[in-house]
Order: sequence, then structure tokens, then C-alpha cells
Amino acid sequence: MDSWVALLRGVNVGGARVAMADLLRLVTGLGHHDVRTYLQSGNVVFGSTVRDADALARGIERAIVDELGLTVPVLVRSGRELAAVAGGNPYADREDDPTRLLVIFLATAPDPSAVAALTAPDGENLAFTVTGREVYLHYPDGGYGRSRFTNNHLEKKLGVVATTRNWRSVRALAELAAS
Repeated sequence: MDSWVALLRGVNVGGARVAMADLLRLVTGLGHHDVRTYLQSGNVVFGSTVRDADALARGIERAIVDELGLTVPVLVRSGRELAAVAGGNPYADREDDPTRLLVIFLATAPDPSAVAALTAPDGENLAFTVTGREVYLHYPDGGYGRSRFTNNHLEKKLGVVATTRNWRSVRALAELAAS
């Protein structure tokens, strides 16, 4: 059985309201094992014999629609993939404050030409690195909450669904998926 992490976009942070108890019940009801949620923002760690991340994401999305009547994009990473993300942050050695580091998870790898054209919004002090299906962010002055470099910005510029997690959550989810 493999370890997986489902990341729901826009849950309980200005978007759809999903109780973590409902999410736990739904994912368990799909036949997955050792289901655990993390925080209230749509993070689920689980074990499954299914080995197709897209099939896992579609199954969770469908269950949310069927049971809760909500349309919520779900991105899934394997435990190994999340460990690689947690170990591959190019800004981790430059920053002691985990609130200034974030990862934006993308549903698919964006077109290289869209990545090449991607820039930070005018006047924003941030660094970013796009690696495959992740965008690593560093805000040396703090401030993701006031930034315009958001899920919506990236979805528009890169043409793919995106969801953001802070560095503390990324590391915690990687640890949960490894245990």
C-alpha cells in the first residue's frame, strides 16, 4: 500500500466549507486506509492500493460532489513526491521563518513557455522557482497574505489548477505521509 496526500484547493480559506470529519469519512468511504487530516484547510494523508494519482483525485472530487454538493479541485501527490518537495526547497537554507516559505502545487506541469513568461507582480519582493508541478516561493519581507502572486494569478498565467501550502504544512504533511 502506498502513502498519498490529497490537497484540496480553496477549502475553508474563503472558498468551500468542508468539515475535516466529513473529509475523513469520505476518503475512508472510498476504501482508503489510515486516513488522517491535517489542519482545517483540506489536507488528507492516506494509504491506498490505488497507484494512479489522477484516479485518486477524481475519486475524492466525485465523492465531495456526491456527498457534499461541492465542486472542489483535488491535487494528489504520493508520499515520495511530497518528501521530494519537502527536501527540494531552493530557499529553505536562506530562511529561518517558515511563514515566509510556501509551495504552490500545480495539477499538471505547466507549458515551459508560460513558465518562462512568469514574473512577480510589480512591486512585490518575492523569489519563485517552478520545478515540475511545484512552485517554491520565498517572501524575504513576509507577506503572502497581501501578495498578488496567488493561486488565481498562477492559474491565469500558467493555465493549470493551483493550491498553496505554507512551508510548515508541507513539512508536516511529508512527515505524516512517511509515518
